[in-house]
Amino acid sequence: MKTASGGFEQCYNAQLAVDSEKQIIVAADVTACAADNGELLPMEEQAEKNADEKTKIILADSGYKGEANFQALEERGVDAYVSLGKGEELGRAGTAPCTQRMDAKMRSEQGRQRFKRRKAIVEPVYGWIKQVLGFRAFSMRGIAKARAEWNLVSLVVNLRRMATLGVAMAA
Repeated sequence: MKTASGGFEQCYNAQLAVDSEKQIIVAADVTACAADNGELLPMEEQAEKNADEKTKIILADSGYKGEANFQALEERGVDAYVSLGKGEELGRAGTAPCTQRMDAKMRSEQGRQRFKRRKAIVEPVYGWIKQVLGFRAFSMRGIAKARAEWNLVSLVVNLRRMATLGVAMAA
């Protein structure tokens, strides 16, 4: 990935999908791509498969915005709330109909209220990973090993969360 200094480093982009009720990680992945945009649909599919339940609502930051993503989520019947970014003008979206619908949704009172919850759902999980587990960098090299490491971190977070919630674990 390109760094702020203009050089390149071997880096990974960690992704999580988190259940809004229990704050359990329902999907996790790692990519070698700095952009999040291409990860929204695969994460939604993985979450559905892992939870064995249809995704009802998605809350995502502006890194995941895009007409193709919005269209696919609409076609899947997922009620998505994806930020278009601060200070962005809808005029830049041109005549992209799904982006225009997302803009209207995000400007509505319901959209603003729903999206506010995102910070309290996924951000604490990343905080637990960084502060409680002390995980701030991958120690493994190669995408397969980094994915395995991220899955292990996600498992540890889920086990700690389940213990906190008193969730019975099946044998």
